Amino acid sequence: MKRVDNRASNHAGTRAGRRGKAKSAPKRKPKLTPEQFAARFKAEKVLQLRRYCDAFALWRSCRRRACRRHQTCGGDAKVCLRRAFGRVPHPVQWRARQAILDATPRNCGAPELKARQYMPLDFYE
Repeated sequence: MKRVDNRASNHAGTRAGRRGKAKSAPKRKPKLTPEQFAARFKAEKVLQLRRYCDAFALWRSCRRRACRRHQTCGGDAKVCLRRAFGRVPHPVQWRARQAILDATPRNCGAPELKARQYMPLDFYE
């Protein structure tokens, strides 16, 4: 039985056969338009207000029965948070912000990260 030499035909698929080709750079995501940035930022601000309401457990003293029953803010979080400014000390607000930032994933988008860096008082200025 004769042996067939296949080394020459397999050589094209090895590294030596591909030396001349350059690697292409990874494709980047397209940049957000200002309108897209503003829309995502606005949506994240609403979620951030609710996170602060839940972090400060404002549902405990809320007038709405639904908030107390579900143990979360179910109404207008902006109004609820504004009402609580006098009761929540600044160091507690700072710790809540740090806890939210620590829980933020590393691959979070720019609009979401910007909204999460806001302190509770920053939403009203």
